[in-house]
Amino acid sequence: MGAPAHDALALLELDSVARAYRVLDAMVKRSPVAVIEANLVEPGHFLILFAGGVAEVEEAYDEGCRVGEEALLDRLMLPFAHPDILPGLAGQLDAEDPDTLGVIEGRSVASTLLACDRALKDAEVALAGLRITPALGGRGYFVVRGLQHDVEVAAGLGREILDARGALHRVAVIPRPHPDFLAHLLRPAPFALG
Repeated sequence: MGAPAHDALALLELDSVARAYRVLDAMVKRSPVAVIEANLVEPGHFLILFAGGVAEVEEAYDEGCRVGEEALLDRLMLPFAHPDILPGLAGQLDAEDPDTLGVIEGRSVASTLLACDRALKDAEVALAGLRITPALGGRGYFVVRGLQHDVEVAAGLGREILDARGALHRVAVIPRPHPDFLAHLLRPAPFALG
């Protein structure tokens, strides 16, 4: 028997641990979703990241938004999320011998995940890795790899999404990265999924 399908991915970011726990309880009572992570991130925010079938995730998301109310800082619902996002969050790294890398950094986790999904779906690139760790101060970033033109397209798409949400931090395109640099790419590992 294989792993369950996770067609949708959603995230709620709250400003209160107490309210976040109430939201988490209400969501899992309402709908059978897989909670990927529920944890603190700086500066004092609480992230709830969950996945599952589209209908189940939408139901849990709606319930979480209802219970979270004024404590919600940010939210994201990704029906039919790109299939590489969850492995990227789990720390899987795919940056072997890239022609060009693009690093797209956002000021909010939800916006970063949205930008990542769009870049992967609309540009001919592969996800090298994705980080939303607590040590990033509430930010997130993702790295794509591919031919330089394609990476530039992906970086532009990511920049567009983040800028529209007021969450753009930095974007860098790195052609022909040196092997010594690649040894340090995307370290340390993110949330442990498993």
